[in-house]
This record gives sequence, structure tokens and C-alpha cells, in this order.
Amino acid sequence: MAQLIGRKKEIELLNKYLQSNKAEFLVVCGRRRIGKTFLIKHFFKNKFAFYMSGAENATKTQQLFNFSVALREYSNIPYPPVSSWQEAFVQLKHFLSSVETNEKIVLFFDELPWLDNTKSGFLSAFEYWWNTYASSNERIFLIVCGSATSWIMNKIIRNRGGLHNRVTQQIHLHPFTLQETEAFLHSRNIILDRYQIAECYMIMGGIPYYLEQLQKGSSVYQNIDSLFFNKNGILRDEFDKVYNSLFKHSEKYIRIIEALSHKNKGLSREEIVEITHITEGGTFTKMLEELELCDFIRSYYSFGKKSRNKIYQLTDFYSLFYLNFVKNKPTTDEHFWINIINNSIHHAWSGYAFEQLCLMHNAQIRQKLGISGVLTYTSSWRSNDPEFGAEIDLVIDRRDHIINLCEIKYSNDEFVIDKEINENLRKKRTAFIKQTNTKKTIHTTMITTYGVKHNMYWGNIQSEVKMDDLFEL
Repeated sequence: MAQLIGRKKEIELLNKYLQSNKAEFLVVCGRRRIGKTFLIKHFFKNKFAFYMSGAENATKTQQLFNFSVALREYSNIPYPPVSSWQEAFVQLKHFLSSVETNEKIVLFFDELPWLDNTKSGFLSAFEYWWNTYASSNERIFLIVCGSATSWIMNKIIRNRGGLHNRVTQQIHLHPFTLQETEAFLHSRNIILDRYQIAECYMIMGGIPYYLEQLQKGSSVYQNIDSLFFNKNGILRDEFDKVYNSLFKHSEKYIRIIEALSHKNKGLSREEIVEITHITEGGTFTKMLEELELCDFIRSYYSFGKKSRNKIYQLTDFYSLFYLNFVKNKPTTDEHFWINIINNSIHHAWSGYAFEQLCLMHNAQIRQKLGISGVLTYTSSWRSNDPEFGAEIDLVIDRRDHIINLCEIKYSNDEFVIDKEINENLRKKRTAFIKQTNTKKTIHTTMITTYGVKHNMYWGNIQSEVKMDDLFEL
């Protein structure tokens, strides 16, 4: 089996749950292609008391047939075919009751939502089995996951019926960090410098499946052309597949994503409703929550603003890249990405994408600043002065009475603070102090790819973070 990269926290949790003295019901969440199945199979080395996976678009009869095949394989008992999920779980109970062990009995249902066809009776049979048998058996360790996030959230985690509050544990699998991405590429003998790895991350994010598509011996630019701009590129048609697999009525989720893709700093809830024409209410709230759960968007507050001023921002790198450069674009130039390197289009995209890269690695930034153990609150800030529309990419408000105003700049060399930039930084600092009425000490921090050139203006910044620092932790 392929090497498992990262996931240290998740492995610690799985080991902890294995030592539990009660029945465990674990839900593994995360977006499509994030590696949920791989993590569970790798950790348990495919040694389950019972394992089955739902089949996409399969009928109830087909799903039950697959269940019967799996049960006969794991039990070595010639159970007869079944025609209902009630019968299926009776057979599963019979088999598990015969298992003699003092260790956890691990059952893994993968792609659980696909088992719940219309009028299949799966969910009611599943919850009856859990409530009347499995939940009272301290040896049971049930693991479920699935790509259909809407179903997992509404039918399992937020269930108001027989499964209400039955889930005992959750693991939310996030994309790789830059450090994990670098390790993953090295494990596949793909050698790229960190500038190229960062640019790759700014296009694909830390999604293992996407990173698997990179070919060694080619530059990031060659790989991107092959994957996105070749008419048969494997990631060219991925966008709709991702959202259709994750969400019911995916077209509404896509409208939210598309609206956010046109506003770099994000939109308020009211602005999203106005643009998308999606009805305001509880369903809309759940849609935003599910998009955030899958790491497609983030919510944040501008510095000093109250909760009603929450801003939503697109953070999924793949979606951002796809909507900007691929959707509704002809495939006439199969070397499109190589041909726009360092032009104005590339500069505009890379500046914003690097901002998102830095926001995704807030922990690494705080470590470099030496404040990992200090309570902090991160936000952004926008001036309300129409004559000087200042924006600050990242504000780190610290418990030790200091605020870092972080200016994020992407370049292919040392960043040079000239007279104009220095004056702009000074004005931003002054405007922030005046408009927020803060009494805290203000530190100007530069976050760049290769650091800041040591010229006559360098001394006006208090700290700096380089791209290499984002690869730590």
C-alpha cells in the first residue's frame, strides 16, 4: 500500500478510539478526493471484521447483493441472499455475535450515502441495528464516511430521529499543508523547488488525488497545461463531479462558489443572497456550513466587527483556478499556463492566491513570529475612508498587547520596499490606528516569497515571514 503522509493527529485519534471501553460510532468527514478511505484502510491495514462500500447510482438490489458478497467473505458463513436491509443487518448481527475477541471489532461502511436509495429502508434498518445491538456492545467500532456531505450532515450528524446524538466521534480531514504536500511529492520522486510547490498548491490546494496526477520530470507549468488545458486533461472536468458528489441540489452550492469567486475579499451573507437569488433561511445557512465544512469557503470577521458582519470567502484553490481560467474557456491553447507566466493575468491571480495560501498557514506564520503559545485572533481590515481605501490582508490581534498588520506580497525574488510602498504602509498603519482607536502596539509584518531586500526602508518593518517558513510544522 502507498505511504501515508501526514495525518498524525488523525492517527492519534484512531489509536485513542481503539482503546475505548465503549461502543464507538465514528464519522469521517471531508471533501471528495481528500483521502478519507485511504486513511482508514491504511491505518487498519485493510483488516476489518466487516467492510463494504456503497456503489454510486446502484439500485437497492445491487447494493444488497454487494452486502451479501462482503458478509460471506468476512464471515465464511454461507448466508442466503437478502431482499431488505432489515434482513441484512439481522445477518450482520448474527455474524458479529459469533466473533470471539477482546479487541475492538472494526466495521467500515464506505460511501454510506450511496446505500440509502429512495425508499430503500437502509437508514431505518441501520439506526435500528445500531440502537438495539451495536451501541450496547463495547467491542464495536463502527466507522462510516462518504463523499455526499449533505447526506452525512443531515442524516447522520444532525439526525433528529433514531440516530440523534448517536455519533460518538468525528474526524474532519483537511487538505495537506505545504509541508505535507512537499513530503507527498518527494514520496513520489517528484522533485520541485518550493516556489513551484507553492504555485502548485495555489492551483490544486493540498488535495492528495490532484497531487497524484503530477508527473515527475515535468515542471509545474507543464503539468498544469496537461491537467487543465489539454482537451483530455483529467482535472478539466473535475469541477462538476466534485460538487455533484458532495451536495444534493449542487447547482445552488455552485452559484454560491461562483459568486464568491468574483470577490477576492469575500461577501456578506446578504450579498450572497442578492447575487445568487437563493432564498434566505435555514437551508441557506446549512449550505454555507457544509461548504465551510468541506474547506471550500471560510467565514471571518473584519477587525472590530460584530458577528452579524461575518464575511464568506472562497478558499478552495482548485475552484478558484477553474472558475478563473478553465470554465467556459476554449482549449485552443494547450500551453496556456506556460504562455502566461509573469504576465499581468498571472500576476493578478498569483497575488490573491498567495494571500489565501498564507491564510491557510496561519499556524506557521504565528510560529515564525514566536507567538504560537499566545492567544490570538485573526481577521482582515478595510478602511472606511473613501479617500484612502486601505486594506490589510491579515490582522493578528495578540493577547500580549500587540497587533501585527501583515502585508502579503508574492514575487519571484526579494521584495523591494521603495519610497511609494513605504509611504503606503505608513498610511495603512496610521489609518488603522485612527479608525480602530486601538491602544495596542502596532507591528508591520511583511509576508513574502523570498524575504524583503535590506534597503533604507527595511528597518520600518518589525518582522517578516518568508515562503520557507510556511513549510514548517
